[in-house]
Amino acid sequence: MLKTVMRILFLTHAFNSLTQRLYAELTALGHEISIEFDIADAVAEEAVALFRPELIVAPYLRRAIPASIWQNHVCLVVHPGVIGDRGPSALDWAIQEGEADWGVTVLQAEAEMDAGPVWAADTFPMRAGRKASLYRNEVTEAACRAVREAVERFASGSYRPVPPAAAGCRGRLRPLMRQDDRRIDWARDTTATVLRKLNAADGFPGVADVLFDQPCRLYDAWPEAELRGGRPGEILGRRETALLRATTDGAVWIGHVRRSDADLAVKLPAAMALAAESAVLPELPLPGWWAVTHATWQDIAYSEADGVGLLAFEFYNGAMGTHQCHRLLQAYRWACTQPTRVIVLAGGTDFWSNGIHLNLIEAAESPADESWRNINAIDDLAEAIITTGSHLTVAALRGNAGAGGAFLARAADLVWARAGVLLNPHYKNMGNLYGSEYWTYLLPPRVGEAGARAIMRNRLPLTAQAAFDQGLIDACLTVNPAGYDAEVARRVAALAAGPDFAQLIEAKHRRRVRDEAAKPLARYREEELVMMRRNFYGFDPSYHVARYHFVRKSPHSWTPRHLARHRDLRPDTAA
Repeated sequence: MLKTVMRILFLTHAFNSLTQRLYAELTALGHEISIEFDIADAVAEEAVALFRPELIVAPYLRRAIPASIWQNHVCLVVHPGVIGDRGPSALDWAIQEGEADWGVTVLQAEAEMDAGPVWAADTFPMRAGRKASLYRNEVTEAACRAVREAVERFASGSYRPVPPAAAGCRGRLRPLMRQDDRRIDWARDTTATVLRKLNAADGFPGVADVLFDQPCRLYDAWPEAELRGGRPGEILGRRETALLRATTDGAVWIGHVRRSDADLAVKLPAAMALAAESAVLPELPLPGWWAVTHATWQDIAYSEADGVGLLAFEFYNGAMGTHQCHRLLQAYRWACTQPTRVIVLAGGTDFWSNGIHLNLIEAAESPADESWRNINAIDDLAEAIITTGSHLTVAALRGNAGAGGAFLARAADLVWARAGVLLNPHYKNMGNLYGSEYWTYLLPPRVGEAGARAIMRNRLPLTAQAAFDQGLIDACLTVNPAGYDAEVARRVAALAAGPDFAQLIEAKHRRRVRDEAAKPLARYREEELVMMRRNFYGFDPSYHVARYHFVRKSPHSWTPRHLARHRDLRPDTAA
């Protein structure tokens, strides 16, 4: 008999993007989910004893599930590789070796890692992209399909998983990819080879290299189609925060660096991590905000079509530092002067925005002062969007949005998100940060006062569909990623050409006048910043401690209670 609702325990290394998406997907299907970070065998065993799960799912592991658990419970491990692929560097090898397609396998934990029987699998075509991007998009979508299928099969009670050899095995055991495997030979490697190596290491662990005689790890690579010259390996110039480095047949941009010799070894924009060395390099600017037609590094780009101005901003991991906010505000104000009717804030491919730049804040001489500068800079941008009277504004989310980034999007007149996007519209996970970006003005009218309190206290992700159902966003676009841009273009063109455009602008103006009379926008900001000043400068160091551990990727010591629901259950009430 099919059991449609189950208690499912997630054992995971962290509450990363894939784990969040699976949590949201399975919760929406009615399953009761509790989460335990896989810190130690005893902790995992205690979680199982408390929650008494019917099924255990491991979305993201860095070590084996203890035998005391998998021998007594069905444990489904999500492996980012095709059937038969084994080892901890599955996606790294697939990218670096140029696989044409790849997949996700859901297999049952046994004594041998990644070798258990297969419950479900899914495949996808590979694209030339960074590991973190592929993981957040193709891998996550395939994992959701495969995990849903595996959970349904388990719930049926009749399905029997099959050994990899009988399930269409095409993978093999491959070792942990080490820095020797990733090493770039600048005197020999072509641009394509360099990009594959950097893409395969993006996010973690980066590629060990040397810049300006400084040992470092390289991340965030972009191709350059036209600028070239110099000896292979030579740094040719800089653009804003990125550095251009010559290859044997062209050049690549290096967006981020983690210095090995620094006291503060955190990932930073390349030209900031190596500020003194980069200062003497020639600047290689673009001609303007408008979009370019060749491959290059460009974090802010503008284009126009059908009365619509599209402003895209591709900020690494969605983090927006003070200078980036200032530049984006400048670009936005420029876009408002153009002869268009609608402005689309497109964000980036993987993230629309995640708010203030915690790494840059951590690296600042005074993190409190830089926090203050950063929050005011992003508030200035939010204010400009809210008070735009000349255009209709649309925040079009093709990637995730979190914290201040979620409310920066809500500053637009309309917020649309692709189905599959996750929103984390809360701040408390960062040391009980209060938050700004005018959320106290923007959120309650959408979801009500009680709804606003629930969202800010809940500290859990929302799918685009859930955000739409709650009124936080205006549309959930159920199109595949490839069709998303075309659907947004169709919708905004209709807005710009609509016969009621003038009435919409007039209604927007009246609403802003009414709201300002009821309570000035400046007062919302002032009240939010009073609380933020306490976070930054007050006696409670929670924000600074949380930021420190977040930036340094400190190992978890415990699972937060809002995730580990089983720790609020007595053993006799868990059933």
